[in-house]
This record gives sequence, structure tokens and C-alpha cells, in this order.
Amino acid sequence: MSRAPVELSAEQDSALDLLRSGENVFLTGGAGSGKSFLIRHYMKELDSKEMPILASTGAAAVLLGGRTFHSFFGLGIMEGGPDATFERASKDKRLMTRLRTVEGVIIDEISMIPGQALMIAEALSQRARESKLPWGGMRIIAVGDFAQLPPVTQTGQRDWCFLNQVWENSGFQNVLLSHNQRVSENLFLDILSDVRHGSVSPRVREFLNDHVKEHDEDHPGTRLFPRKINAEKFNQKKLDEINDEEVTIDSIYFGSEKHIEMLMKAAPVPVKLVLKLGCRVMFLQNDPQKRWVNGTRGYITDIATDKIVVKKDNGREVQVDKTSFAVQDAEGNIMASVIQFPLTLAYATTIHKSQGATLDDLWCDLSSLWEPGHAYVALSRLRSSEGLHLIGWNPRSIIVDNKVLQFYKSLNGI
Repeated sequence: MSRAPVELSAEQDSALDLLRSGENVFLTGGAGSGKSFLIRHYMKELDSKEMPILASTGAAAVLLGGRTFHSFFGLGIMEGGPDATFERASKDKRLMTRLRTVEGVIIDEISMIPGQALMIAEALSQRARESKLPWGGMRIIAVGDFAQLPPVTQTGQRDWCFLNQVWENSGFQNVLLSHNQRVSENLFLDILSDVRHGSVSPRVREFLNDHVKEHDEDHPGTRLFPRKINAEKFNQKKLDEINDEEVTIDSIYFGSEKHIEMLMKAAPVPVKLVLKLGCRVMFLQNDPQKRWVNGTRGYITDIATDKIVVKKDNGREVQVDKTSFAVQDAEGNIMASVIQFPLTLAYATTIHKSQGATLDDLWCDLSSLWEPGHAYVALSRLRSSEGLHLIGWNPRSIIVDNKVLQFYKSLNGI
């Protein structure tokens, strides 16, 4: 049976035309605007050897089935600063060959790549390709939203890559997806827009106050915590409350010791998955057969050695098989893989880890966030404001970096 063609919106269609044009492209837009969906659609037309997709973090690379930006460009942890990193990497013959032979790269979650890393990557591309053209003539497609998660920087100043001269030199054609595919409720869309801009407007105050509730720990909604330890504690507490036997499913690892260690840190699945019949779980990836997406939740109705049955919320029971998550080296070879069910306990997760997921219900405490975009990422996971339960909030938690606002103003819209 042939599959029906995927329907793209009008703005996604014109964005796809630009992606096909051969230009350097910056694809951006708010949460839920379909950036990842569009890139996945476009990548079906590409040879991943000629145009690999690079992730900003190891965890994202494992989910994407790609490589990290830092490993692809041989940057490592950039020890000794830009000059030392460039000198070290430029002596790597395999790196130079790799940069010469690709047509270009797609950089996902560009907001998390520091400007310094972008600058060294471009210099290495020019060296490898013996050309002073931007990126030595290599094509760059950058995807992401600077109003979401910022780059990790050691100093107080955030090293946004759009502030680096390399960004301007790259001559990006900018594509701003403005239509939210996830949310259709006008007031909620306005609230998300205000929070994205860092604006604690009267309507934001009223809206957030209306959604503050006493924490009902028995409510099935997912809790989003800013810190990992709080999410883990809450998951364990809820699992302990179920009067049934714990089932422990060991993750099975293959590969070299060094790469297995990296995979243990980066893979979305734990070393041991501990479940009970009746516990709530969340799916960690999109199913190729479309039975679930990243963020779909439900509860376990059966556990066997090689399969788990999950009754989806407001949906049918599905059989879940184990799947493989892998970490690749800079050349794209699989160096380690892990086999495990693509499930995690769904009582709680972190705001960082929720990025990309769609939720129907969430509980969140917005009282003491510290990072730009944190509050926006949390709120924008929802399909509808009906599913929002706030344990508390503070205007100081709604943060945006003014440089990001200025940057989007220069693109004629945010």
C-alpha cells in the first residue's frame, strides 16, 4: 500500500523551495512551527554522506541518528582556546578529507552552538577546501530558534553564534516559519509570543495566575523540572507508590569501552530501565510506523522479555519492541550502540529533555528559572492551555537575551 504524500503548509512549501535552491539557509521559527518536520522531509531527498546532519549535543545526535558538530569539525572540547584548537584540528588528515568531500552540512539546534566553535569550523573548512569563500564553498543549512536554549558558555557573556562575523559572512537566506502547527488557541498563541519575547505583559500575568494550582501529585500530567535530580526523584517516588513487582530491563551495549561510556551519557535510555505494570511511560522517539511520536504517553499493560504493551492516553494499545540508539564517530561510523525499549517513566522530565516533545498535560514550577528561553520551552510543549498546571511562577523566570530580540528584529519578525 503506498503512503499518502505528506501535506506541507504553504509557508513550509516555500521554505522547502529555498532549501532546494543550493543557498546557505537559516531556518527558524518558534516552538511547534514545524522546523524539524520540514528538515526530516527535506533530508529524504539528500544523500546523508554528502549532506550530513550535525547535532549540537551528544544526546541530540543519538536521537537524530547523526554526529555532533564538535566531532564532525574535529573541535573536541576546544582545549587551549581557538588557535590551539584550529592548529590541532588542521593537522588531522581525515578531518581535512572529510571537509573537502562533503557538499555541505545541516546544523540542528544552532542556538546551542557557540560563536567561537562556528568560527573555528569555518576556518577549518576554508583550510581543507583551499578557498577563502565562506566555509570554503561548503553549503550550510542552520536550523533552530535562538529564543529557546542558549549556547553553553563558561563566561558570563553568552557566545551566540549570530554575533560572530562568520554568521554575516555565511550570507544566509532567512526563512521564518510563523505558523504554530501545535497550538490553535489564539490567546495561548499570544501568551507564548509574549513569553518568547520576554514580555511579562498584563495578559501573561493574568494567564499564568489563572493556571496556578496546588500540586496534585496524583494527576497524570508530566512534571517538568529545571534540574535532572528533581525529575529522577519524582519518577522514583511515583514508581514506589505502585503496589507491584519492579521489572528491571538491562540496556545491552555494543562497541568500544570509550564509546559505550559516551553513549551511556548521551542516550535517552538509562543503563537499567525499571518499570512496573501500570506505570506511566513516555515514548522517546517517533515511530516509523506512526503509532506514536516523541512525547506520546500512556501506561504499561504487559511486560515480556522482548516486548512491552502500552495503552496510549486516549488511544489504543500498542506493542513496543526494543530499538537501537547509536553514537557515531566523526566519519559517521557507528562506534557504540545500545538496545532498549524507547520508553522512560513519564511522571517527570527536565525542561531541556522535553524540547521537541508535544504534551497534552504538564505540571511545572516557573518560580526559579535562570536560563533564557527556559520558560518558553516549558510552556510551548503544550497543545492547549487547558493542560497547563503551574505550581508557581515568578516574572524573573521569564528571560530573553536582548541580543536575541535585536537579532530577530533585524530578520523582520520573531
